[in-house]
Amino acid sequence: MSGDKMHELISTGDATAILPTPRNTKPITVIGTPAIRETFDQQCLQQAINSRMAPGVTDLVLNPDAHIGYGAPVGCVMASPTHIYPGPVGVDIKCSMSLLQLDIPEEAVAERTVRRAIINAICERTPTGAGKGQRSVRKSRHVDEEPGRRVAIEGASRSVCENLGIPPEWADRCEDSSHVGHDDTRDALGNRLEKLIDSGDFPRFGEKMMQLGSYGGGNHFGECEVVQVGDDQRSLSVAETFGLKDRHVAFLSHCGSRGFGHNLAAAQFNVLQRKFERWNIPLPGDDRQLVYAPLGTAEANDYLDDMALGANFATVNHLLINALVLEAFQEVLPGTTGQLIYFISHNIARKEVIDGKMSWVHRKGATRAFPSGHFALKGTPFAETGHPILLPGNPRDGSAIMVADAGAALSCYSVNHGAGRVLGRRQAHRTLDQQTVDAEFDREDILTNCRNYPKDEAPAAYKDFDEVLRSVKSAGLVSEVARLKARFVIKDSSKADD
Repeated sequence: MSGDKMHELISTGDATAILPTPRNTKPITVIGTPAIRETFDQQCLQQAINSRMAPGVTDLVLNPDAHIGYGAPVGCVMASPTHIYPGPVGVDIKCSMSLLQLDIPEEAVAERTVRRAIINAICERTPTGAGKGQRSVRKSRHVDEEPGRRVAIEGASRSVCENLGIPPEWADRCEDSSHVGHDDTRDALGNRLEKLIDSGDFPRFGEKMMQLGSYGGGNHFGECEVVQVGDDQRSLSVAETFGLKDRHVAFLSHCGSRGFGHNLAAAQFNVLQRKFERWNIPLPGDDRQLVYAPLGTAEANDYLDDMALGANFATVNHLLINALVLEAFQEVLPGTTGQLIYFISHNIARKEVIDGKMSWVHRKGATRAFPSGHFALKGTPFAETGHPILLPGNPRDGSAIMVADAGAALSCYSVNHGAGRVLGRRQAHRTLDQQTVDAEFDREDILTNCRNYPKDEAPAAYKDFDEVLRSVKSAGLVSEVARLKARFVIKDSSKADD
């Protein structure tokens, strides 16, 4: 990574700043209170500058959860009307959040024995951890190679959902229920997938399909929540539109495209990096993770197709997880019903209008935030309110459901995807005490499926969630609708996926 200059942020408000960039280009927009800005180290700021100065990039935003990533910081938004960048999407293509609202009151999960039974029922259906698949749990829903091809090509189509036992209406509650190829057709995805499999460039395709309906490792999780809707009139009205039930149980999930998306993304990095080396093309910031492809080239088309294949897998993975979680609750608490509130990504590039120009908006650890009246929400259930924004914090401090305000235009209609790391994984393992971490969960009466909760995923490894939320609210990007209080966590201690 090039550059050893000390970069300084220039404050523009209580929770906003700019990071100047070379050659009089548009500066980087920074969202964060002074306390949050102190969490941005120099490497993170340098990555932001490298990304902003990359070819074709017109806008870059640092959200309050930003921290060093591969090429571009995790927690950034990057817009380009002319180029596509794999790095600011990441290897866990379409890592996302989803929320399932159940019709059972919080009292239904008050007893620890009930919660433990539900944990066991979920773990019998949804594997967790790197490499784990359907064969590792006895009540999973097996997906073979042929229906797996349809998942990758069609996403959450009605036929795919019905085949997997997913309520088809849940697709209406997805940010994107399906993705198409570079030419806006499914045929492009079918042709691309056939080429990858026939050429041997996608070995063990069927094995990757066996990961549908499973969580990854590291920061992926499933979490039983109690919904606490705000008592102001706007929160109550928006919560009703979203379908939230105050003081009722919900289930929050964080996962992505698993090994399927990782294979696609890693292969794309290798192809582009070899091309840059062969033609001696300058790398933005001398960083091999910031390779790119100009739109309209064969390389860009291949990447957009592969990203769409991975995104379709991630979408169906989340919906299948939610169907299996609902089934687990019904086993322990017969008669339980559930409705998907929303499914929203934070590792994806999407075509959107920014400053009147169609651009590819890359969100790396960042979440879309369209407010009421945004033209892209026309015809959806959220046209009059803005769509749900699911922001995970940590089990101790809870998570939040937000809705965008008009001020979100400042950040390319994006907000943070969570709290953001303040301790690296190795640092957390070195400095945090396992007994203290586990005792905190006992004190808060939060159960987990882990013998010992992973230290690198402990609340202390993440930024102050209230300060993160204060940043986006004070900057005028979003308003809070509800909080989620954790009652148990499904987790794995493997390496993080996104």
